[in-house]
Formats: sequence, C-alpha cells, structure tokens
Amino acid sequence: METNLFTNNNNSSGSSSDAVKSQNNATQDMFTKLLVAQIKNQDPLAPTDPSQFVNQLTQQAQTEAIQNMAALTSSNASVLQSMQVLALGAQVGSEVTVNSPTVQLDSSKVNGSIALTANSSKTTVTLKSSDDKEYKIELGAKSAGTVPFTIDPVALGLPAGTYTMDVTTSNAEKPTVDIAGKLNSVRLSSTGTMILSVANLGEVSPGAITGFNGKTS
Repeated sequence: METNLFTNNNNSSGSSSDAVKSQNNATQDMFTKLLVAQIKNQDPLAPTDPSQFVNQLTQQAQTEAIQNMAALTSSNASVLQSMQVLALGAQVGSEVTVNSPTVQLDSSKVNGSIALTANSSKTTVTLKSSDDKEYKIELGAKSAGTVPFTIDPVALGLPAGTYTMDVTTSNAEKPTVDIAGKLNSVRLSSTGTMILSVANLGEVSPGAITGFNGKTS
C-alpha cells in the first residue's frame, strides 16, 4: 500500500515538472512574438534604442533561469522525500523509540525512558487516562543520564486506552518521555506529508523518532 502511494507521488511530481516546463516554453514564445511585433511596428523616424531590446532579452533570460531553478528545486525536494520514504520503509518491522507525550496501552508491557540532566532523589512518571484518573510509577532516586522504565498495565490496573504522561523530579526538571514500539508502516498523506505508524503510539511524524533499535525476532 505504501509503495503505491509512493509511486503515485512520483508520478504527480513528474506531471508537475512537465507542466512547469510547458508554461516556461509558452511564456518564452509569447515574449518572442511580442518583441518581434514591437520591432516591426516601431516608428522608422524614431527607432527604439537597441539597448532596450537587449535589456528585455536579458530580463527574459533571467526570468527563465529563475523558473527553471524553481522547477529543479521542486524536483530535488521530491527525490529527497522519495529517498526518505525508501529509507524508513526499509526499517518497517524494527523497534524504534519515539518522543511522545502520550502512549496507547492494552495489556502488554511497554518500555520507556527519560533523560535526566541532574540527579533526582525522587522521580515519578504519572499516567493520566481520558477520564482524568492518574496512575503513578515511582522510579525512586535516579542519577543523571538515561533512566529506563516499564509500564505494566496489568500490574498497575490500567484499562486499555490512551494515556498522557508527565514526569516529576525532586530538582523540578521536567524531562520528556521516549516510548519504544515497532514501526508498522510508512506512508504519504494526500498533502505529501510522511506519516509513520508505530505500535503503542499510533501515527507519528519522522521528526519524533529518537532511535532505531533494530528488528526483533
């Protein structure tokens, strides 16, 4: 499914590039015809200064160069996006870590981590359900660095659903949370935006990924 979307996006880019080229050619033809008409219809007793024609030709060349550069930039952006889709598509099935303020839970355990810049004598991860019920995971005293933790819905008595996460520390630091999940798919939206589907998180943007952890058996 993702491959079809990717192919369709490429075709669309090609059509767009052809349209730009066609428009450039039409503009150039129109300018040439107008210039020839201007030369033919000038007053023989007061001919136009030749430098004006040179200036007009120069302006036309500059305009055409700018249009060609814009078309090339658009084409390069499309190629870069295609390469990104292919690269991420090759990672489907791998475990990734994603920076996210929410997590989707069922009965399975979910691994997460936070990064502390200073020691904390008391560290707590609070999960809040859609009905505002709070469930706390006490991590205790932690040193600066990466602090892993596990969300066990069964042990915590968490109903299935989506939860927001908040971290409190003794030093008032507010670290964000990274959640691990399997990359299930990569696709392009109708607007060309890349969307990743990750287990435990749903749809996320590529910029939210903080690590690729390889494929698990």
